[in-house]
Amino acid sequence: MMRSFDVPTLPVDLTAAIERAGYYPALVGDVVAAALAGEQVRSHLVHLETTFDHDVIRRHVTVLVLTPSRLVIAHADDHADEAAGASVTDGVGGAGASTDAELDSAAAGGQEVATATTESIPLSAVRGVMLTHVVSDPQNYVPGSLGRELTLTLGWGAVSRVDLLPATCGDPGCDADHGYDGTISSDDIALRVSATADGDVALQQAIGFAHALSASLGQ
Repeated sequence: MMRSFDVPTLPVDLTAAIERAGYYPALVGDVVAAALAGEQVRSHLVHLETTFDHDVIRRHVTVLVLTPSRLVIAHADDHADEAAGASVTDGVGGAGASTDAELDSAAAGGQEVATATTESIPLSAVRGVMLTHVVSDPQNYVPGSLGRELTLTLGWGAVSRVDLLPATCGDPGCDADHGYDGTISSDDIALRVSATADGDVALQQAIGFAHALSASLGQ
């Protein structure tokens, strides 16, 4: 018998956001609640991304939760159970080998497995919150609208991106080797939110979460 655990209850609005995403809400809710361990939720953002993998629809949900002391991040996605497929193909050619029909059945009806991971980052470790607004028809921009699409990028040093370019001395005729100039930037997570694809509410929630997290840094 599977053992059950006492998982804290999430706030109603966070639970509703996870349920609207529609990706195994009971599992995602329990994983997030276990990571929070009862700590107060100041702000949250739930983002669902759908991709296509060889004619198979894959979904990935990211939940960001701001508490008084931490940034809690939960990821969940699904994939085929590779272990189940291996157990079928391992018997090919030997005693009790699987038939072609059985192999086809395993490939077509392999059990799906969901993987959920949580990470807790102290607010003191969050190095930056970057919002990139994409504005179409900027010459007719309406003040206060902030565009219809944005990318929220968070960095806390777990993943860094290095951009290198050949260094120059400013002389257009100089062909000497001046080495390289570069920048290192944190790029641990980036979420793209579009009002067209995700809705106006999702866009406003992303902006609100970014503002709340930015205001919490350095306190």
